Amino acid sequence: MPLALWALTLSAFAIGTTEFVIVGLVPTIANDLNVSLSSAGLLVSLYALGVAIGAPVLTALTGRWNRKAVLIILMAFFIVGNVMAWMAPGYETLIVARVLTGLAHGVFFSIGSTIATSLVDKDKQASAIAIMFTGLTVALVTGVPLGTWIGQHFGWRATFLVVSVLGVIALIGSALLVPSNLKQAAPARISVQLKVLTQPRLLLVYGITAVGYGGTFIAFTFLAPILQQVSGFQSSAIAGIMLVYGVSVTIGNIWGGKLADKMGPVKALNIIFAALALVLLVFTFTASSQIGALLTVFVWGAFAFGNVPGLQVYVVQLAKEYTPEAVDVASGLNIAAFNIGIAIGAWLGGHVVADMSLMDTPWIGAIIVVLALLMTRLSGYLDNRKLAEAVAC
Repeated sequence: MPLALWALTLSAFAIGTTEFVIVGLVPTIANDLNVSLSSAGLLVSLYALGVAIGAPVLTALTGRWNRKAVLIILMAFFIVGNVMAWMAPGYETLIVARVLTGLAHGVFFSIGSTIATSLVDKDKQASAIAIMFTGLTVALVTGVPLGTWIGQHFGWRATFLVVSVLGVIALIGSALLVPSNLKQAAPARISVQLKVLTQPRLLLVYGITAVGYGGTFIAFTFLAPILQQVSGFQSSAIAGIMLVYGVSVTIGNIWGGKLADKMGPVKALNIIFAALALVLLVFTFTASSQIGALLTVFVWGAFAFGNVPGLQVYVVQLAKEYTPEAVDVASGLNIAAFNIGIAIGAWLGGHVVADMSLMDTPWIGAIIVVLALLMTRLSGYLDNRKLAEAVAC
């Protein structure tokens, strides 16, 4: 694999770290900036909203630009956003920094896959994409807990400084290693992108994605304060627990992909969403025990992100049927749906914490995930009905 691909992987690692490390720093930021937990949790929502907007909108606007130039500009924005977070004098500046970084994130993963595939032969394209996205997985396993540890010991600003340095290294690597003459497909017309958004079957899956992730992030956004205030863990232990969660996510991604391959995406998603709702409900009762909380968090990680492969495969399958000329656009919009779910879930979780209590977030999240399960079953029913009609004809 070319060295340029590893520059993309490092960029993905830095971006993944800055997205999720905020979860482990919510109590620290709230205390330092003298804001409520719900306000600190809003930093998760606004970042995800930036991703959701950046992925489809900015990708379309930069569709005709040179791919390497876009990549360099994105990493520059990413660095600026994290430097702003490092130097933020107050909450408002931190909000601006998070939104700016989220915008860069959204476009990076929209064009990163196309850049990765253009760097290798056709028979190695899937492996190239997998290597690039390994940066995200490694970020969850190592970057997030390490960033949390740095924030706990040296202040949350230090975490964003370290991520900024990673961004600089990734930018230099991309500038030196990524070719300037990358092939790029003609950008999808606006009419093609709008066609995707007029297909009810695709909209239903986007809804499943958003609702399923929204339910998870109602509670996950406030995992650190729950572990400290309810489970009784010291703040220094949060980094280790995030490591446990990251390992579980890695296992869940692999398992979820194999389950979707074996059973089909709809059946796999039914199992995963049902298990996820049960785990969130159980956490309502186990959070008061340190051992119980730790075990539940480990299981939670496996199911929380185990639905990603199935959802992406399902969107691609339906897009090939309903909008075959815009499969990439449909897949990209599902990434936006993930982040819309994160944004709404973190926002709703903040309201639950402010108006109810921390321990109301898991069971409310479970109810939302059950809604995603029902939507999945509806989508499966529609698939089966169409298949039956086709056989009858």
